[in-house]
Formats: sequence, C-alpha cells, structure tokens
Amino acid sequence: MAATLVLAGCTAAPPAADPSPTGRVVPAGGLRLVAFDSCDEALRQLRTAAKAAVGPWGFGSDDIVPYTAKRAAVGGAAEAAAASTPDFSGTNVHEAGVDEPDLVKTDGRRIVTVSRGVLSVVDPATRRVTGRLALDPTAERFSGGEVSLLLHGDRALVLVGPGQPVWGPVPGGPAVRRANAQARLVLLDLTGPPRVVGEYRIDGHLVDARQVGATARVVIRSAPRLDFPHLAGRRTDAQRIAANRAVIDKATLDDWLPGYEIRDSVRTVGTGRVGCDRLSRPAGFSGASMVTVLSFDLGASALGSGDPVTVAADGDTVYSNGARLYVVNDQRWRMWRGGPSAARDISTEIYQFDTAAGTPRFVAAGSVPGWLIGQYALSEWDGHLRVATTTGDTWGRGTSSQSGVYVLRADGATLKRVGAVTGLGKGERIFAVRFVGGIGYVVTFRQTDPLYGVDLRDPAAPRVTGELKINGYSAYLHPAGDGRLIGVGQDATDRGRVTGTQVSLFDVADPARPARVAQHHVPGGWSEAEHEPHAFLYWAPERLVVLPVRQPGVDTVRADGTKRPPSGGVLALRIGDRGFTVAGTVDHPGVLADGREWTPIRRSLMIDDVLWTVSDAGLKATALSGMTTLAWVPLT
Repeated sequence: MAATLVLAGCTAAPPAADPSPTGRVVPAGGLRLVAFDSCDEALRQLRTAAKAAVGPWGFGSDDIVPYTAKRAAVGGAAEAAAASTPDFSGTNVHEAGVDEPDLVKTDGRRIVTVSRGVLSVVDPATRRVTGRLALDPTAERFSGGEVSLLLHGDRALVLVGPGQPVWGPVPGGPAVRRANAQARLVLLDLTGPPRVVGEYRIDGHLVDARQVGATARVVIRSAPRLDFPHLAGRRTDAQRIAANRAVIDKATLDDWLPGYEIRDSVRTVGTGRVGCDRLSRPAGFSGASMVTVLSFDLGASALGSGDPVTVAADGDTVYSNGARLYVVNDQRWRMWRGGPSAARDISTEIYQFDTAAGTPRFVAAGSVPGWLIGQYALSEWDGHLRVATTTGDTWGRGTSSQSGVYVLRADGATLKRVGAVTGLGKGERIFAVRFVGGIGYVVTFRQTDPLYGVDLRDPAAPRVTGELKINGYSAYLHPAGDGRLIGVGQDATDRGRVTGTQVSLFDVADPARPARVAQHHVPGGWSEAEHEPHAFLYWAPERLVVLPVRQPGVDTVRADGTKRPPSGGVLALRIGDRGFTVAGTVDHPGVLADGREWTPIRRSLMIDDVLWTVSDAGLKATALSGMTTLAWVPLT
C-alpha cells in the first residue's frame, strides 16, 4: 500500500472498533495510526466504527457545534525580505518563519486585504488602491467562516470556507440532509490587476493553514455525507439508532472520503477524491470525522491535487514549527454534554506529521488529559512537545478544575509523556500560555490571575519556579525581550468581575520572582487581541504596542438625540524604562456603503515608519512621529 510509504512505521491488521452501546464516541485508546489493507477493508471498518458511534440524532460531535479556539499568537516575521524592501511587520504569528492566514498581508511592497467580499491591493508608497477583485458574494456568509489570505511573491492564496460543521438532526426537528460543505482555495496573480489563476474546492471545513516559504499546508475537517432520517411519532432512542445504522450500512467510501475539484481561471480541469491508499486511522475511532492535510506550492502555475493525506480522526487546532505540523482534537464538547463526570475524562489527542519536505508523513500520535485553549498551548523545543491543558469542570458546575503542562517526545509511532507538572490554578482554567525557549508561562483565572513560570529545560522534571497573583487576567502573552512579557486581557475586581482592557508589562527575568512593573487600563474596553492575537502588533524597533480597543458608546448622545455607536480605534503604547506611555490613538471614518456606521479597526501593521490600520471601511496611514494622519484609503 502506498499509505505505508506515507505513514512510515504503521502496521495493518488493526483491532475492530469498540462496539460501545453508548452510541457516542469510541475511546481513543492507542493512537498509533495504521493503514488499511484495502478499500473494502477501509469501508468495512468505517461502517463498524460509525455504527458504534452514532446516536439517535446522529454523531455526537455534530449535535453541538464544537468550540474552535481562536489563535493566540507570538510575534514573528515571515521569511526575510529582499534588501530593497522597506522594513515592515508581518502577521503576528506563533513561530518565526511559519506564516498564518489572516485578513491582511504585506510584503512591504504591497498591502493585500479582503473586506466584504472584495480583495484590494494597496500601494503603501503612493497610498492608493492599485487593484480590486470581487470574490464570490457568498464568500463571507458561511457560518463561522472568514476569508483569509496567504502571500508569497506575486501570488496570494485566498482561503474561503465555513469554520464550523453543519448541524445534524435535533430532537423534535425535521429531517436534515447533510450539506455538502466545501472549503475553497483561490490562487491569485498580483503582477497586475488581481486575477484568478486557479481554484481548489474540497468537501469539508477549513481548520487552519501554515506556510513556510512557497509551501502552504492546509488542514480540512470533513464529515461523512449521511442522510439520517427523522422518524415521526413516538420512537425510542433504540429505534432511532437502528434507523441511523441502516443508513450507515448502505454508505459507500464516496460518502466518507472527501472529494475535490480543480479549476483554472474559468473551468473545471480535474476532479477526484482522497484515495483509500492515502487514508489511515488510530486504533480506536468513531468514523464521524476525517482530517485531511493538503500541500500546495504557491509558486507553481496551478494548485494541483493538493497531495492529500487523510486520517480518520477529528481535529480543530493546528500548530506548526515548520519542520513538523500537529493536528489536535479538542473534545471539549463532551464536557458541555456530559457535565462534571465527562469533564474528568476529557483528553486532547495529538497527531504529529513531518512536513520538512514533500508529502506530510505521519510520525507519532499521543494524548494528554484535559483540553487546551488553542495552538499556543503547544510548543516544540529541543525535540520535545510541551502541551498546557486544563482538566475538570470549569463551567460553573464545580471547582474541581486544575491545569498542567505535559512534555511529550516521539518514541516510534507514539508521543510518550516524559514529564509533567500539574496542580496549577486549582478551581480555575487556563486563559493564556506562552513558551519562551525552555520556560513556559501559564495564566489561570477565576477571581484572580496567577501567572506561573514553569522551568521546562529538564523535560523529565519540569517544575514551577514562581507565581504572581494579581487581579484580572491576561488572555494573550507576548515576549518583549530583556526578560519582559506583555499581557493583554481584562482588569477585574477582587471578586473577579471584569472592568475593561488591561495591558500589563511583566518582568520575568528572574523566574522565581515574576513581577508586574506597569499597567494600562481602559475602563469598559475590550480588545480583539484577547482572543485573536493577529490583531496585536508589537513593533520592536520603536518598542511600540498597538492593539484595537473597543469601548461602549451608549453614554454619548448626539445633538439629534441618537446614541453614538461604540468606538473601535487602536491604542498605541510605548514601553519605556518606567512602563507604558500613550503614543496616541487612531480612529477610522465610520460610514460604509450600506449605511453601517460602526467599523472597528481590526488589524495594524508597520511599513517603514508608517503605521497602517485596517478596517472594513479602509486603511489609514499614520506617521509614528506625532501620530499624524498621512492618508485615508477607502475600500468601499
């Protein structure tokens, strides 16, 4: 089998899926991936696993839309620009050299952004729009989805797709036919006016993507296309499960394996589906989800087939350090459904792929107790993966929660635990994580904000080195050099009631004595950077922190008696020897073509000494010297 070449070290003859009568999720068990002996065997095992996992209203993870954690990020630039390129800030990303899709990109020569279904190219030198391209008008209407971009040279890859699964049947609801949701990848040429040179469509939902050089790795989650019936009248759960299993018995591989379509600028040039020789699975699996890793060369003339590699598993978080890519399955929805008892049994499943060159190759898989807040609870250092998770119930039904950091290392095809430190923040949950070399920083919160320093330099014996307790919390941590961390979150009262945006500066040079040396508070404020750190900018040459801050505007009344909408500008803070000083603020004109008035700023970036801010209404260029407006570039 070709899969044995792709998934090195795997074996065949897997055990049968656990026919658990609970009708929900087959336990993960051993996570080593194995290939199937044949397509017939793949279909048999998929049917068996799916029949064990299906419930009266479909698959468990489809009855509720699973939480997809927003990405917390750590600064890093994309690949180095040519010597003639102006100094510029790239997207705020987790790992230096590993780019992440976002709604705006720049290479210093151009700014590319997408707003309300239109892609725009702006020349930062002339401060004018040099090209526009209307995308599919439905592109931004998918549930939970948002158009995002990757950029390489004169090519842009536009990623479009729903960010959440389609809901299945619900108790008392009508029969529901599963929608054949598709993620779309559109390759654009930017040498002149933007034009489409190729498009790739695949069944499923876009999870995330990572780019190193010209290579983009795109992760897709798909579900089988099974039409579970709605049985009218009074029926038992057993009768509904039996009817659903009958549907599964008739399903074919085409109902499970994602299909794809390849297009050039005007027409379809190829179709196909993931081959069963590219499919593998853990020892225990539900048959309710597939995760596919695609690879594209953005410098090529076309997107091609994507060279797919698929695992019969679930996944909603992606982390990559460039050489390796991890797909992680967060089963937090089980806690929502099962309550405190289910919270004790939640684990996070991790799949590691070698992406150093060519087709992604499965390396190892493993699991850790609890659930994680996003990709920045993961970090690989010196061959070890560090994972920070929270265990126990944290949703107001008890105080049994605690957090920990686990250290894993690949041993054959298994990610084995080599060390752990647990018991952090009892009764609380993790709000932020940042790993800096051999040290990890973990913020937990319920009423106060402990900031823990964890020494991970000895992977077999990690230990807590220091703890700082303050009111409020940081939801995002960013290293600022010289043993300092920037925290963005919320201030709070002694009882844990949040009071507005809080930017903190921590001195962590001595891991045993972390201290907050400065704080800036915006009463009633909230920042997108708290849950989407692509919105955060730290420009190290100027020691400048820039973040969007929204404030309620209901207390401000115009002369005509109407209430002013909330403000949505950015705040610029400069880090000095004595803490923060306000460098200035930037607001945008607030009227869109459809009459909407509130257009908060979403992103900020630097090109030379000019601060560019981006909203749905347009881009504003602001000189750092004096924070004076240089230009307004409308997008509507």
